[in-house]
Amino acid sequence: MAWKTLDDLDLEGKVALVRVDINVPVEDGRVTDTTRIDKIVPTVKDILAKGGKPVLLAHFGRPKGKIVPEMSLKPLVPALAEAFGVPVHFAEDCIGGPAKRAVAALPEGEVLLLENTRFHEGEEKNDRELAAAMGALGSVYINDAFSAAHRAHASTEALAHVLPCAAGRLMEAELRALEAALGEPERPVTAVVGGAKVSTKLDLLGNLVSKVDNLVIGGGMANTFLVAQGIDVGKSLAERDMADTALEILEKAKAAGCTIILPADVVVAREFKVNAESETVAADACPEDAMILDAGPEAVAQIVKAFEGSRTLIWNGPLGAFEIAPFDAATNAAAAKAAELTAEGRLISVAGGGDTVAALNKAGAAETFSYISTAGGAFLEWMEGKTLPGVAALGA
Repeated sequence: MAWKTLDDLDLEGKVALVRVDINVPVEDGRVTDTTRIDKIVPTVKDILAKGGKPVLLAHFGRPKGKIVPEMSLKPLVPALAEAFGVPVHFAEDCIGGPAKRAVAALPEGEVLLLENTRFHEGEEKNDRELAAAMGALGSVYINDAFSAAHRAHASTEALAHVLPCAAGRLMEAELRALEAALGEPERPVTAVVGGAKVSTKLDLLGNLVSKVDNLVIGGGMANTFLVAQGIDVGKSLAERDMADTALEILEKAKAAGCTIILPADVVVAREFKVNAESETVAADACPEDAMILDAGPEAVAQIVKAFEGSRTLIWNGPLGAFEIAPFDAATNAAAAKAAELTAEGRLISVAGGGDTVAALNKAGAAETFSYISTAGGAFLEWMEGKTLPGVAALGA
C-alpha cells in the first residue's frame, strides 16, 4: 500500500488538518444520527494522544460555493464535543483570518472545527489556491473521508499535494478492507449485486466478471437477465432495452470463467404491499399478471452453496424488494448465512451501498460482516475499478 497512516507521522505539537465526512442529519439545530461522527472518533483521539492539534475540514449539504446559513457546520459542535470528550471550538471560515486566529488560539488537547468547505466556489473545482490557503493553517494533512474520496475537491485531493499527508483510521480501515476483498483477495470470491436497474451498475458488472469467481445477480436486475434469455417475466420491473447488454455481460463472464448465478425460482405477487398474497414459481413460470418481487428458496440454496464454497464475499444491493415482508426473505436468509460463515472465520465479507447497509441491518447481519462501508458512491466506484482521486492523492 502506497499511502501512509497516522503511525507514520510525528504529530507532537503539530496542527493536523483532518478531512472528515460529518454530513449528518440535523433537525431543529440538533444532530439526529451520530453514526458518521462516531466513525471519526478513533482518528481524532489518536491525533490528540500523539500531541497533535486536530483541525477538522468538512462539507455539509450543497451550498454551491455560496454562504448558506442553514448549511453551517456550527450546530454540529455539541455532538462532536460529546463524541470526542473534549471541548470543540468553531471558526466562521475554513481559510483566512477567522481560521488562522482560531488555529492560533486552539489549546492543546482540544479540537477545532472549520466552517463548511463548500461555502467556497473553489472547493468543488479542486482549486489549488483554495487548497494552499487551507494548507497554510496546518503542518500535516490527514484524509479520513473515504466517502468523499471519489470526488476531486480542494479539501480531498489538492490539499494532499500541499502538505505531508496520511490516511486517518477510518480511511485506513476502509482501504484495507477493500484491498482484502478485491485487491489481493482470498479465493474463491463471490460477489452479490442486486438492485433495480442493470443500467446503473453496468461498469460494476463489467469489472466484477473479470475479478470474481461467482456473481450473484438479484433484485430487479435479475429480471432483465431473464428477459435477455427469452423468459417472460410478466409485469415485473425489467429493463427490456438492456437485454443485449445483459447478454454481453453473460458472454464476458463465460470468457472470464466467472459463474453467473441467476434465480432458479422466484416469489411473485399481483400487488406490491406488505404481506401481499404471493407464491413461489420457477423463474421461467411467472404468470402474465404477476410481478417477481424476490428470489425463491431454491435460489437462496444456490447462493448459500456459493457462499459456503468461497473465502471472500463482496455484497452490493438486495436480492428482492427487501423493504417489505415477505419479499425480504431471500435477502435475510442469504445475509444470515454470510454472517454465520463470517463468524466462523470461513468468510471475509465486505458490503457497501445505501440499500445494502439498510438491508443487512434489517436482516440483523451487518454487525457480523467483516466490513460494512457506508461510503455509497465511493464504494461503488471502487467496485467498478475506478481510481478514487482522494485515495490516489495520498500515495502521490
